[in-house]
Amino acid sequence: MEPLFPSPYFRGLILVTALGLMALEYGISRLAHRQTHDWRESAATLGVAVVQNLVRLIEAGIVAIPFAYVYQHRLFDFSATSAPALLGLFLGSEFFYYWQHRASHRIRWMWATHRVHHSPTKFNLTAAIRLGWTGNISGNFLFFLPLVWIGFHPFAVVTMLGINLTYQFFIHTELAPRLGPLEFVLNTSAHHRVHHASNEPCLDKNYGGILIIFDRLFVTFAQAPADEPLRYGLVGGKRSFNPVRIALGEWIAMLHDVRNAAGARAKFRALFGPPGI
Repeated sequence: MEPLFPSPYFRGLILVTALGLMALEYGISRLAHRQTHDWRESAATLGVAVVQNLVRLIEAGIVAIPFAYVYQHRLFDFSATSAPALLGLFLGSEFFYYWQHRASHRIRWMWATHRVHHSPTKFNLTAAIRLGWTGNISGNFLFFLPLVWIGFHPFAVVTMLGINLTYQFFIHTELAPRLGPLEFVLNTSAHHRVHHASNEPCLDKNYGGILIIFDRLFVTFAQAPADEPLRYGLVGGKRSFNPVRIALGEWIAMLHDVRNAAGARAKFRALFGPPGI
């Protein structure tokens, strides 16, 4: 999932902390003789992440406009410190995140952005910051406008989504232990490894952010297959170490398919149908 418009200070703090944890994970994996990193892939990811942060700073003011407009026409007013309101905002943001994430896998226009995050062939903390440059073009922010319309302040919504994304950073690792009964409710590293895997039983599963309950409710939950190791990366995709090709490759391919499609229906399907068809 791509963030909306967190503050530059917050983004900088998160990036510095993330870099330190990524270095720690790499050191632990080397000591444990685990092949969890590819330096060329990690370098490409850092290139993608630098541009992604710059793009979000430029877009912040633009994306704030629809949030401010919708908030002016809100149905209710909720206290930012009320426990019931905070619980409602948390559950609401998890619910809408689930559907935004699910749509990003099933609608090619959105997949063109989200595909970037699934392109690493190694599952580690570095992969967590490989995010697309075009999230707002894909329309990710639209899924969270209902929360603002209901009455949650835009900054409260963005903060809750920031918590969601920060949590998800920590589950992008193969070194995390299992959490027992908590895994029935929480999205964990074990669940998220399945989400990133390209094995057939794992495709389009485990969309949750902090919670996994909506996957269980809407029948998109899956455990890792017991009879095969997990493979990461894109199904049928060619690995690239060029940040521009990683970030924009699917957009180029999609527009090429639109140009070659015969008829309006085929062109629409090339844009908004499921990816990989």
